[in-house]
Amino acid sequence: MNTLHVCALGPTRYRDGLALMDALVAARAAGETGDWLLYPDHESVLTVGRNPSDGNLIADPATLARAGIEVVEVPRGGDITWHGPGQLVGYPIVALDRVGRDLHRWLRTLEDAIMGALAQYDLHGVRIAGRTGVWLSEHEKIASIGVAVRRWVGYHGFALNVSNTLDPFAHIHPCGLHDIRMTSMADKLGASAPTLAEMRATVTAELVERLEFAAFHEHVPAEVWALAGIARTADTSKDVPTGVVPGLYGGV
Repeated sequence: MNTLHVCALGPTRYRDGLALMDALVAARAAGETGDWLLYPDHESVLTVGRNPSDGNLIADPATLARAGIEVVEVPRGGDITWHGPGQLVGYPIVALDRVGRDLHRWLRTLEDAIMGALAQYDLHGVRIAGRTGVWLSEHEKIASIGVAVRRWVGYHGFALNVSNTLDPFAHIHPCGLHDIRMTSMADKLGASAPTLAEMRATVTAELVERLEFAAFHEHVPAEVWALAGIARTADTSKDVPTGVVPGLYGGV
């Protein structure tokens, strides 16, 4: 029970990722499995949390259709954000006893892990008072965080911009904020930016340490889908470029 189970899921349709997360949350709450950290690679999608404000989706439906971007409402805190190829999305499905069932501590732990990972590449991540996520400056955001909690199991999680295009953020006011610019590791580091695989390993190590797991165990995707009792659809295996959701508490 002191092992974090980790899986890089590869190409995963967003709605299938939600179904997988729901199944593992139920299993974790029932004591039928341990704690998990899932890394899906999502298609280009806009997700809207439980606390949206009017006017934060700028693009009209025709523009989104031409860009192949779906809009999905999700059961997490926060407003609207984008996910897609090149972005590191992590779903920690963890019993919150590890953080004393303190939701603010849970959010700060996720932020700390991302800031620790960024520091290994000489990027200084910071917090901005009153705004969840990780920033490089007051108006420049690099990672979004949004979480949900069910029976004291945390789920949803974080989205760190690694090598993804930033263009889709022009369709929205990210996280409902009008005065920010989204950035990425590639935007700041150029050719020296890490790969998604490198950042998965770095962020995993940071979370294992901060949550005081004794070890972590990596699983292949088939094991995780089987554990959840979900048969993957053809769409789930859609060929999405490898590398790419924030989740009731915490804005994105």
